[in-house]
Amino acid sequence: MSGSRFAGRVEVVARAFAVRRRVRLRPRAPQRILIAHHLLLGDTLMLTPLLAKLRAQHPHADVAMTVPRPFAPLYATRPYGVRVLPFDPRASLRTLFDEDPFDLALVPGDNRYAWLAAAMRARHIVAFAGESLRKNWPVDEFVPYGDAPAAWGDLVAHLADGPAPRAYRTSDWASPPCHPFERPLARYVVLHVGASSPLKQWLPQRWSALAETLASRGVTPVWSAGPGEEALIAAVDRERRYHAYAGTLDLAQLWHLLKQADLLVAPDTGIAHLGRVVGVPSVALFGPGSATLCGAGDFWREARYRAVTVEPFPCRDQTILFRRNLDWVRRCGRSVDACPAHRCMPAIDVARVVAAIDSLFTQERIA
Repeated sequence: MSGSRFAGRVEVVARAFAVRRRVRLRPRAPQRILIAHHLLLGDTLMLTPLLAKLRAQHPHADVAMTVPRPFAPLYATRPYGVRVLPFDPRASLRTLFDEDPFDLALVPGDNRYAWLAAAMRARHIVAFAGESLRKNWPVDEFVPYGDAPAAWGDLVAHLADGPAPRAYRTSDWASPPCHPFERPLARYVVLHVGASSPLKQWLPQRWSALAETLASRGVTPVWSAGPGEEALIAAVDRERRYHAYAGTLDLAQLWHLLKQADLLVAPDTGIAHLGRVVGVPSVALFGPGSATLCGAGDFWREARYRAVTVEPFPCRDQTILFRRNLDWVRRCGRSVDACPAHRCMPAIDVARVVAAIDSLFTQERIA
């Protein structure tokens, strides 16, 4: 079966009932471990603390993780020894089903992927508590989210037993190979203007002002955006003064663009998380999102990173995380229709961003 999510779900559920052999106690020394999900880029990268913890606790285990196909090239060098399994819910799942059984499966985020883990013959499935009975049926062990504010990546690491992993080092994740592309010749900073929602986009005139400020300091701004976001760059640089990568780079190429940059400035989006993984000094702009939940947290505590946000913000008042209510969460997941005149991103002025940049660098580095 292929071609639709519904057909894929039917196949997964039917196979889960047919092939699964449950083990109610968590194995102490699992040899094959699965992380089952289909998350967005930023959420996928925030699973890195879990990868680090699993490798530290199970140095010889085969750790496999499902990822959306476009993300797989980022993991070509197998950080923490993880083996990625490209996953498209609309395509054939035969390759996943051909995997040998897993001793242990961990399900971050949406518990619907516990069914996928069951269909892949995972014997013991661990997931976060608080989802619906329909999604929870294959789960053998529930882990509560923490009661204290924390970064989501640190929370996800609680799915695995043992102490917290050591802080991230850029040497933990070697750069993936990529196809050649035209790179800037001079010192440059990457200004990524795209975001998953218009509510996360910064005002065009502020991007323009930031670019001029950085150019006056002797570094060249370079624009970045995803496929279909060319109009965003046209709005921030009407005179086309600076080079733009508007949907022209795949993720592996973008990794290398960031690797050689002096700085990344981006909204709270997957590219901001990629910047922390790559190790480029990064400034992330938070409007509707939570700078606590999606920030560096404990695992990336040594990263050269700053979050820019206005706290508290009155309408950043939702407490839902992956359909679970957590009292300490303060975020906004409203749609454009529900919030047609958002104020959170416009509340961030250029001076706040420049101050964050200055706090990252010595006067000699970017001045």
